Amino acid sequence: MTKSSFDPRLALSVVGGKLTGTAIRLVGRGGGTAAPGLVADKVDTGLLTKLSAQLPQGAVLVAGTNGKTTTTRMIADIFQANSWQVVHNRSGSNLVRGVVAAYLGQSTPGGHIRGDIGVIEADEAAMPELVRRIQPQVIVLNNLFRDQLDRYGELDTIAKSWQKVVAQLSPEVTLIVNADDQTLVALTDNTPATRICIGLNEAHHRLESLPHAADAAVCRVCGADLEYRALYLSHLGEWYCTGCGRERPSLAFAAGDIALHGDRNSEMTVTATDGAHRLTVGVPGLYNAYNALASAAVARAFGVPWDVITSTLTGFQSAFGRIERIQYQNRSITLALVKNPTGFNEVLRMLTAETGALRHPTIICINDLDADGRDVSWLWDVDFELLAEGTGDLFTTGIRGADMANRLKYAGVPLTRIHPLSDDLAAAFDAFIQQVPEGASAYILPSYTAMLRLRKTLADRGIVQEFWEQ
Repeated sequence: MTKSSFDPRLALSVVGGKLTGTAIRLVGRGGGTAAPGLVADKVDTGLLTKLSAQLPQGAVLVAGTNGKTTTTRMIADIFQANSWQVVHNRSGSNLVRGVVAAYLGQSTPGGHIRGDIGVIEADEAAMPELVRRIQPQVIVLNNLFRDQLDRYGELDTIAKSWQKVVAQLSPEVTLIVNADDQTLVALTDNTPATRICIGLNEAHHRLESLPHAADAAVCRVCGADLEYRALYLSHLGEWYCTGCGRERPSLAFAAGDIALHGDRNSEMTVTATDGAHRLTVGVPGLYNAYNALASAAVARAFGVPWDVITSTLTGFQSAFGRIERIQYQNRSITLALVKNPTGFNEVLRMLTAETGALRHPTIICINDLDADGRDVSWLWDVDFELLAEGTGDLFTTGIRGADMANRLKYAGVPLTRIHPLSDDLAAAFDAFIQQVPEGASAYILPSYTAMLRLRKTLADRGIVQEFWEQ
């Protein structure tokens, strides 16, 4: 649709969605990050396709188990620094209705979108439908890990659905793939799209062996054992097959010489076809090196200069709940979302990297609502044994707080350091804060719904913004 044309069905859809969002906010029932999209999509199922076609620069879609929210925020921030107006589901609402709601937020009542480019975070299961509707110019596949088995099914379920999508892409689409994940390489091997492989070439931050929670120990083509020349995170690394000889493809963008500065930030050198570029990334952890690398590859695919990329990543701040730092009652609190074994292991690795042990008070908040996954057996795949050493006390809360305390006991954490609290998150948070000395630092590690509930408590107290306002 051109700027001068008028589509009455689209306009009715946009107006209906906008009115729904206004009503939700007026009655204090949330930020309207999903329901407006549901209403609008009922009126015109072609809304996403029509509005996406108006974007001069097209759209980027990011999919993966971990890192979607952070990666899309990095990309959006880079594009904004490049003077582009970005349409982005920044709240993290990543099903079709959430993406529709984000488009509504930047559209006129007449059905014209106000933006230059779309940056879309896609839920793993919603990815095929979002690709079909949006027709993105660039697709990023970050990783595939086991996550919420009761919702997504086994890893193969998602991999097969993605494989069908990438097999139908046009050659004009750029597909940026984390080649350290052999599952992603296998499912994109025969895509007609232009595949760009990214990954790490890092000499220092390596694992000695596959964690027991790793999801890809055998070749997805022949079934033989995989071996690694370098292993970085879960099953991600420079892999090769002992049977058919498959190996990690050559990398168009590689991150190396990585310096991790505790829970503060990190540095790395990105080597690309146009040379080597030293980056400082405003968020910590090896997993964020992957996110920053993907965002740089996307930006370069659109021709964004390196100086814009480097300056933006230096000043980057985490999305809500993802290494989010707050000051509360003269205490420095860091929230770090934990939602599956791989992500949890990397947070624990970050918290214990500098000293080899946990030194600060930490509360782990575990719920088992639909958005968390009802099955919490995944907690037994997390390497909580990393917490057995150290002086930092561990507090537990949430619907499954007792299960979490039990898991810590079996991980070898001394009982004197384990403190189960009320399953009421607000009450538990207040009790936890009282155990943190003034001027000290502490960590909160919540599952998804626990994170939203805690942030709601803090927002009500004027400490943070609601997540849809950030």
